[in-house]
Amino acid sequence: MGLLKPAGAGPAMAAATAHRTRLSYNDLMGTKPTLIVVSGPSGAGKTTLAHLLARRIGCPAICRDEIKEGMVHAAGDFVAAPTDELSLRTLPTFFEVLRLLVTAGVTTVAEAAFQDRLWHPGLQPLLGIADVRVVHCQVTARAAFDRVRRRQDENAIRRAHADAYLGDRQTHALGHRGFQPVRLAVPEIEVDTSDGYRPGLDEIAAFVNAGR
Repeated sequence: MGLLKPAGAGPAMAAATAHRTRLSYNDLMGTKPTLIVVSGPSGAGKTTLAHLLARRIGCPAICRDEIKEGMVHAAGDFVAAPTDELSLRTLPTFFEVLRLLVTAGVTTVAEAAFQDRLWHPGLQPLLGIADVRVVHCQVTARAAFDRVRRRQDENAIRRAHADAYLGDRQTHALGHRGFQPVRLAVPEIEVDTSDGYRPGLDEIAAFVNAGR
């Protein structure tokens, strides 16, 4: 005896189900999740702030460097370089994860040391499906350099990244001053991370939640 099919089962139902899965959360619910972009130069304290902010808001934090670290763990023997193969794979993976989450209606914190030339084209397609807000992390070049060197010494996982290319203090300072922050027509806030956060975490969270 054959199995009974539920009423309405068949190609038409399958097509309707497929159509629903292609719709974004915004299409179905009429609201947008928030995408909080935490940006700034290397050593600006972005990753720590991203995780603190995600816990405060109650959402995931997607960090570019952590995605690459997972790739390096899977790859085994690997020598990092500024434009190595895994770095090139990390870029589209990062933005695809963000797209998947916000399409599903998940408020998300996104963190990377990308400059505007990478952030802008990656975020542009998400502007229609997410309420994007940008947190610019700022710190002096000296403090940023010291942080980069300290984490190289203290964290073996940093082998996944080509931090050594930052060179000496003077070379790093030139790159730090030349950093081009992400620029979009969205709400943004500047946060000094030199000693704690100014403005504080409560004010940053209030900025993220404003109007919701």
